Amino acid sequence: MAAAAAALVLGGGVLLAAWRWLRAAGRAAAGAGASMRGKTVIITGANSGLGRAAAAELLRMQARVIMGCRDRARAERAAREIRAELGEGAEAEGGGELVVRELDLASLRSVRAFCHRVLQEEPRLDVLINNAGVFQCPYMKTEDGFEMQFGVNHLGHFLLTNLLLGLLKNSAPSRIVVVSSKLYKYGEINFEDLNSEISYNKSFCYSRSKLANILFARELARRLEGTGVTVNSLHPGIVRTNLGRYVNIPLLAKPLFNLVSWAFFKTPLEGAQTTIFLASSHDVEGVSGKYFGDCKEEELLPKATDDLVARKLWDISEVMVGLLK
Repeated sequence: MAAAAAALVLGGGVLLAAWRWLRAAGRAAAGAGASMRGKTVIITGANSGLGRAAAAELLRMQARVIMGCRDRARAERAAREIRAELGEGAEAEGGGELVVRELDLASLRSVRAFCHRVLQEEPRLDVLINNAGVFQCPYMKTEDGFEMQFGVNHLGHFLLTNLLLGLLKNSAPSRIVVVSSKLYKYGEINFEDLNSEISYNKSFCYSRSKLANILFARELARRLEGTGVTVNSLHPGIVRTNLGRYVNIPLLAKPLFNLVSWAFFKTPLEGAQTTIFLASSHDVEGVSGKYFGDCKEEELLPKATDDLVARKLWDISEVMVGLLK
């Protein structure tokens, strides 16, 4: 009996390993062969998880990658690790480059300072990847008094994108990539309590911020028609990253959770494939206002395609971040 159980576990492990290898091979093909030489890319939250994986792959494709990160020391460490992984040739003459810039999306002052520096120093911007996010944190507020998940995931990126739009237009054809989540399905845009001061549920508020991402991308795509700047949103799937640091898993359940996550969750590189695809692939040249998963266009629920809600959210967001008084 024990031998049979051991054989079953071993056989299952082998099958899982083979399945993961095949899945990784399929994902890795998404950005194969593309070149980003001469192009500048900004990635928010690029020091870990999906953002770090995307930064490494786009550097490998010879892009100039600006890592916009809250913690400069962690970002510098991540940049050193990426350079070590890819070798010195990754930043050879005529190739890619990694640049670290401080950006705290929980501070509109920091967002403005980051954009001011970019506009002063960068002659062009080909791709903006709105990747950074906060996931199901306890109730807390940003420097400007916004609920943290809505403030970072939506409002911080809303201001960042708007302040960089002129440079993106001047660099056209250019792209904006917005990382959302399938969990948008559980969110609602409650205009009576966008700041969650009446009630707060960390799961629903995360979903609200991800729904806001999609509505923002949709409205922005409409506003940018004919400019040569495209905007698309995506969900990366379930990925093993530190985004879930606020999620409490019972101690006794952690070994099982770790096994399940290893077997069924995507690695950061696998999860970043749709981001890389939308940032670099010729297949989506000129495509705008769409939602993607696993490098394919996907349908959205009606609440994520409501243009009236999208426009109202845009108008309110402009006031909240100070673009309109």
